[in-house]
Amino acid sequence: MPVQLAPVARAAPDYASRAYWTGTIKMSLSKFFILRVLHDQPMHGYDVARAVERTTNGCCSPTEGTIYPVLREFEEGGYVTSEVTTVSGRQRKTYTLTDKGRQAFRVAVEAWLDVTRALLETEQVVQRAEATDCCA
Repeated sequence: MPVQLAPVARAAPDYASRAYWTGTIKMSLSKFFILRVLHDQPMHGYDVARAVERTTNGCCSPTEGTIYPVLREFEEGGYVTSEVTTVSGRQRKTYTLTDKGRQAFRVAVEAWLDVTRALLETEQVVQRAEATDCCA
């Protein structure tokens, strides 16, 4: 007789927590900002992580556990190419954005700008509502 495993209960996310939203945003933006920094110049994975952190003023600080799977996914999709070189006796992969990757970046910028405009409009709605609430 097969053994029935009980489903593992997961805690519901705390949607009122800034940490929840920050984590969700960072996960979504990591791929975008990896394309962004590779758009500037080819670089090693470690350099990609530091450049993303610098570019976002620390808002997005991807780890190696985040960077390398994304770079592998981009490479498999033809968005980046890689070349292995030896630097100070160590093999390093340099990632370069392809034309397909540059096109993906342009599309991503357009999509994120649409979201940004919607967020700015939403901020104005919230500010108007708060101004009305304080004077009632």
